[in-house]
Amino acid sequence: MKVYFNHDGGVDDLTSLFLLLQMPEVTLLGVGVMGADSYVEPATSATQKIIDRFGKGQSIEVASSDAGTRHPFPTPWRLETFSMTALPLLNEHEPIKTPLRSDSAADHLRRILGETSEPITLLFTGPLTDLATVIRAQPELTNKISRLVWMGGTFLERGNVEEPEADGHAEWNAFWDAEAVKTVWDSNIDIDMVGLESTNNVPLTSAVRRHWAHRRQQVGFDFLGNSYALVPELRHFVTNSTYFLWDVLATCYLTHPEITTTKLVHGDVVTDGPSLGRTILTASGRPIRLVDTVNNERFFDLIDDLASAAN
Repeated sequence: MKVYFNHDGGVDDLTSLFLLLQMPEVTLLGVGVMGADSYVEPATSATQKIIDRFGKGQSIEVASSDAGTRHPFPTPWRLETFSMTALPLLNEHEPIKTPLRSDSAADHLRRILGETSEPITLLFTGPLTDLATVIRAQPELTNKISRLVWMGGTFLERGNVEEPEADGHAEWNAFWDAEAVKTVWDSNIDIDMVGLESTNNVPLTSAVRRHWAHRRQQVGFDFLGNSYALVPELRHFVTNSTYFLWDVLATCYLTHPEITTTKLVHGDVVTDGPSLGRTILTASGRPIRLVDTVNNERFFDLIDDLASAAN
């Protein structure tokens, strides 16, 4: 499976990259990095270092996004990326070898799509801005995309955006750039959506942390444990900062859809007002394969298998 990965630099995005690099079914064609749930420079350097450390010698180009928004993620969440790129495990060897392109992530994706001889799979675990930029510039390139797996949106009654002038219905990746969601959803791309419906079933808990700690002699588990030490787990109740393995679920679904159940829905997105970014069910909307549930035990077993494959 040929995959292009675009992420927005959070802890879950970067651990998704680590896991993606361990998947024998995946040929990673490139990585685009957004400064959404992060700041783009440390997110980009962390991406390069993870590929250096865990990419098993692969040469994979990285490109930084120049996208911005009027609706930034909370600053404390974005700062976590500075800690990720400073992890000792990622800084044992210098200089960085993974190449950084001089063009933007959108231009990088556009070049890869233009040059491919067969449709490729897109994995987006952040906002859809770079993909929307490509579609607006060259809509014919959507024929080079076999499908998009996107972690974003929700059809639940409540989302996870608790911001002034937002009514609480939106999910963050859709809220960050609702117009981009609209552009992508109005295209002919097949979309698999991993929203809060399923990711709410895979919280980061104390038990998960302990399990990784007990296996920290293996480098993959050491990386997972240290990475997720930066974020708050689910303990007694859900808060606005409680961590779920949103992006990791989307990444695991990419190659192992059997750990989930899905259903076909039709959806649209609100692009203005207090419901900005809200994804809604509507009979006149575009078809979406929605990941509905996940087998929690099989999901974490898969993470174990992939972490064990790291060296």
